[in-house]
Amino acid sequence: MSYTLRKALLPDLAILADHNQAMALETEQRELDRATIEAGLMAVLMDPHKGFYLIAEQDGRIAGNLMITFEWSDWRNGTMWWFQSVYIRPEHRNRGVFRQMYDYILNDARRKNVKEVRLYVDKENASAQQVYEALGMEQSHYLMYEVGL
Repeated sequence: MSYTLRKALLPDLAILADHNQAMALETEQRELDRATIEAGLMAVLMDPHKGFYLIAEQDGRIAGNLMITFEWSDWRNGTMWWFQSVYIRPEHRNRGVFRQMYDYILNDARRKNVKEVRLYVDKENASAQQVYEALGMEQSHYLMYEVGL
């Protein structure tokens, strides 16, 4: 099944916020503050230096989305892209939506000389891990650490 892909626009903010809230609840059992999500979405949608959202649509309805953010690598003297906020509506799962978006991002990254495309996934989210591995992604040798501020 084929989906129409496009970059997100400001009018998409509400549905992207809905998807972010649904994803956080589904994958991490976390309830996110709507005002904070909307402000974060507005920041990305208004500043292309932060990243961009890619949307998959079918019959004019959003089936899924993902965000790409950028990281500069001094080791590689180039940019790396990070998949974030990946969400596919339940009724569109297992229909190739993410694969189509993934292929689009990889092709775009190659054209733009991106050095690597990465993502992080909750260690308990086995279904997402299976999807990423089926697409040919491999678990990194890096561990992630964080501190909340």
